[in-house]
Amino acid sequence: MPSLSFWGAAGSVTGSKYLIESNRARVLIDCGLFQGGHELRDRNWQEPPFDAAAVDAVVLTHAHIDHTGYLPRLVRHGFRGPVYCSRGTGDLLKILLPDAARLQEEEADYRNRHKITKHLPALPLYTEQDARETLKLIQVVPNTGQTIQVAKGITSEFRIAGHILGSSQVLVHVGGEPNEQGVRVLFSGDLGKYNQPIIRDPVAPPACDYLVVESTYGNRLHDVEEPKVALERIIKDAAQHNGAVLIPAFAVGRAQEILYVIRELENEKRIPILPVCLDSPMAAAATQAYARRTEEQDRDYADALKTNPTPLRTHSMLACSTRQESKRLNDLKDARVIVAASGMMSGGRILHHALRLLPDENAVVVFVGYQAAGTLGRRVADGDKQVKVLGQWVPVRCRIEKMGGFSAHADWKEVVRWLEGMPAAPRRVFVTHGEPEAAQAMATHIHERFGWEIEVPQYGERFELV
Repeated sequence: MPSLSFWGAAGSVTGSKYLIESNRARVLIDCGLFQGGHELRDRNWQEPPFDAAAVDAVVLTHAHIDHTGYLPRLVRHGFRGPVYCSRGTGDLLKILLPDAARLQEEEADYRNRHKITKHLPALPLYTEQDARETLKLIQVVPNTGQTIQVAKGITSEFRIAGHILGSSQVLVHVGGEPNEQGVRVLFSGDLGKYNQPIIRDPVAPPACDYLVVESTYGNRLHDVEEPKVALERIIKDAAQHNGAVLIPAFAVGRAQEILYVIRELENEKRIPILPVCLDSPMAAAATQAYARRTEEQDRDYADALKTNPTPLRTHSMLACSTRQESKRLNDLKDARVIVAASGMMSGGRILHHALRLLPDENAVVVFVGYQAAGTLGRRVADGDKQVKVLGQWVPVRCRIEKMGGFSAHADWKEVVRWLEGMPAAPRRVFVTHGEPEAAQAMATHIHERFGWEIEVPQYGERFELV
């Protein structure tokens, strides 16, 4: 009898890993890094909770590191099977995985040089070479609902989820014995909002027996203030006070939307043209990938490309590809906008900007996406007056802005809207990828609207798919 077990994004919003096992194969859906507090991050360093070498294939819903960043570690532990994903996800993984490894190597080097490590020496979770070995296993498939065999007796279908470029909702069919029908398990992945810029809306879900649905915003709705209006207000204020705007943004998805909106505001002469610094080689490369994948672009973005070949580039933009270029940003004194990864301030170049700008009363830090519990971004967003950055305690004197309208996640009403398109009721729904309060709230919303049987699985919990 097939089973489904939960080894991430259960009781938390990161580390997505769902293992399907049948009598013929084992397939892992997503393979993400844990982010947040030490208890979660320590799981990345532990032995995998299942035999990596015995996994026949990995299927990815999208490229974000909390869904893919554990892959090189899985390979280190013996996984050698194919990794199936959409073309857009494959494009982004070529950028994200080596960059994630490079950032880990840089941070380990920084901690060793400045002697701010509990481990001697500090080591990266994996290296850039590990990431490149992992990329050899990638097999791209259409994001159009075509049936793909991924292991013995197991097929998958990928459909647009509208979260970021290449994001997919994945229907996995686990075949039964010759006289049995088998079971269908639908993984929502991360669902995007409706009517967001650049990429297409999520398509309606197909029929399934079991549903695994995200709940990042299961207990919240997005801000009423339209994100374009909010960004206009913030940039105008920065120009008036000659201050810096620091935007922690995921290099894939959020960064591109922000650049697109700033460019629109500039073209409409609603904001002054300020230097816009994109301090993330990964984001710069991902921006090019967005321009190439025309099959996932929405109509407005496709129309914009006809008249402007660079709608994701502002009128005064600097893309920092090296650490030296990033450091030179600290010499700038006038009003400016810095867009840097990571989106939850959990690592990367954003930390060096945070050291300098969090104590600056004229600066503003703008949160445009979800901040997981235990991350530096969550502590700053929650109003902590002092935080620890790269081993140093720094005061938080800057102004804080939160813009939920830029989130790439559907809120709970949009998830319900997506579920309303399902052809028939599933036997059971598993609510994942949310902090406990959000997951429980999402379960309540779904049960009240549809009356479906709901489970909120815990880490390591296993269910038979009868």
